Amino acid sequence: MASAPIRDQVDNHLVASVVRAKRAQQKSAGRVRKGGAAAADPTAREFLRRADPILRELIDARPDFHPRAWLDELPPLDAFGTLIFQVVGQQLSVSATRTIVSRLQELFGGRMPSPQELFSVDPQELRASGMSNRKAATLRALAERFLDGELSDESLTKMTDAEIEATLTEIPGIGPWTTHGFLIVALDRPDVLLSGDLALRRAVQRAYRFDHPPTEDEMVQVAERWRPYRSLGVSYLFASEFEKGT
Repeated sequence: MASAPIRDQVDNHLVASVVRAKRAQQKSAGRVRKGGAAAADPTAREFLRRADPILRELIDARPDFHPRAWLDELPPLDAFGTLIFQVVGQQLSVSATRTIVSRLQELFGGRMPSPQELFSVDPQELRASGMSNRKAATLRALAERFLDGELSDESLTKMTDAEIEATLTEIPGIGPWTTHGFLIVALDRPDVLLSGDLALRRAVQRAYRFDHPPTEDEMVQVAERWRPYRSLGVSYLFASEFEKGT
């Protein structure tokens, strides 16, 4: 049980914002996004402020928040590159992930490999970058899907969130966390929740005054009122978690 009750009433006048959000989802469905310093969408930001008083405090404390600015610290990433980053980052900190990705880039002349390049390299060379044998095998299986045409930037941008999750989780070593991260990072999908992410769970525990790390079901409950802008809610909570020590 949370030590403070979770308010779950959403004002009726927010329905119009939901309609606008659906239009925004349709526009974003066909894009692969890299990074950028664009400010948070004002419609989404205001929706979240009205829907959740706890998020309102986090939002108001960050008037110039750029939810995707952190991506500028990464190399340019297409769909395959983003999936490399997500697979490497499973159960690792962002800094550890960046270290391994940097070593991987060195193996390929200072850039992210193409599916053909990654599939052709000796698996032990992938292992030498610091990734586990399991992650190296997952990346090779992923590269094979791109090489045989089952996956591509174009096909992924045309899929719904559910279709992408179903397709990617067929690959051993790829689960919901990896898929949901891909949806946010590569495709900038607006309504994605990283319910199993440990850093996000810590942020929710602190902000919503849980007396324990929230379960995935509790995470879903907290975030339900954020629909259809859960991705932006996640971004504000990540910011609160990573800024707390500064």
